Amino acid sequence: MIIEDPSWPAAAAVAAKPSAAAAGEPDPTGTPVLIAAPAVAGPTPTVAKTRHPWRWVVSAVALILLAQFVHGLATNPGWDWPTFAQYITAKSVLTALRVTLELTIWGTALGFLLGTALAVARLSNNPVLRVISWVYIWAFRSIPLIVQLLFWFNIAYLYQTLSVGIPFGPALFSFEVNGVISGFTAAVIGLALHQAAYSAEIIRAGFISVDAGQLEAAAALGIPRLRQFRTVVAPQAMRSILPNATNEVISLFKGTSIVSVMAIAELFYQVQVIYGRNGRVVPLLMVATVWYIVLTTVLSVAQYYIERHYAKGAHRTPPPTPLRRAWQKLREVAEAGPAAPRGATR
Repeated sequence: MIIEDPSWPAAAAVAAKPSAAAAGEPDPTGTPVLIAAPAVAGPTPTVAKTRHPWRWVVSAVALILLAQFVHGLATNPGWDWPTFAQYITAKSVLTALRVTLELTIWGTALGFLLGTALAVARLSNNPVLRVISWVYIWAFRSIPLIVQLLFWFNIAYLYQTLSVGIPFGPALFSFEVNGVISGFTAAVIGLALHQAAYSAEIIRAGFISVDAGQLEAAAALGIPRLRQFRTVVAPQAMRSILPNATNEVISLFKGTSIVSVMAIAELFYQVQVIYGRNGRVVPLLMVATVWYIVLTTVLSVAQYYIERHYAKGAHRTPPPTPLRRAWQKLREVAEAGPAAPRGATR
């Protein structure tokens, strides 16, 4: 312990001469100096770990329920896995799966194309376009999808023929509606128009999320409008658009099962036809379920890599992919060796 003088310079002088006091020499200034006692090392405090007993209880209950479910899948004869294996790759099922994919692709492409136009119209300065796009979105989001599909399937009751020509004037040529709009075409039209209403709001929200100051800066630099959209707006808007857009595509993919009411041989309709003949309802429903899960997983993986591509502007170094993380972990385990002690580091 050092007794400090009230005046700072004197205290500084005392602190500057510990060697003389330690050697027993008198202080020239006459100021009393005490030698500091050595600090006594006490016991190291132990950090108590936080215990989470209920976390382990909930985990144990969840694992028990999961084990019971898996055991039921394996032992319950009602699942009829031989029938499932027979039809999972049947030609009729794969043909119906192709129809489902075609409906999804056409509905997504046309829906997002029209939705982009509606989003631009809602953000334009033209009041007529704003009102028309708002009314379209309001109407098609209010009407159930099955009603829209049945309406387009029965459009021939309203219009037997359609004409192309001058509005309110002579027609250049006409055609029969039933000869042009088949069941598949009616399903594509219904899915695309329904999808456009939702995708328009998703795309509009993505455009709004881009800071207006960046557009002002780009305009001040003399960048053309089209290049502003391509290099400034679109990359940033895609980070907001992609998650919701992918959810809409997945919903549309599963929503194609509704077109079974129009007797279109998509996946769910074909499964219904098969179990209507052989009475094996559960295994045939599992066939459709597994295919829906597989294709939804493929879409989710594609979403991850597309989002990672557009995240380059937000992260200087994109995070490693799950495959790369797993490969790095395997390499660390291999380099550590089997005899490495637990918790060892390289």
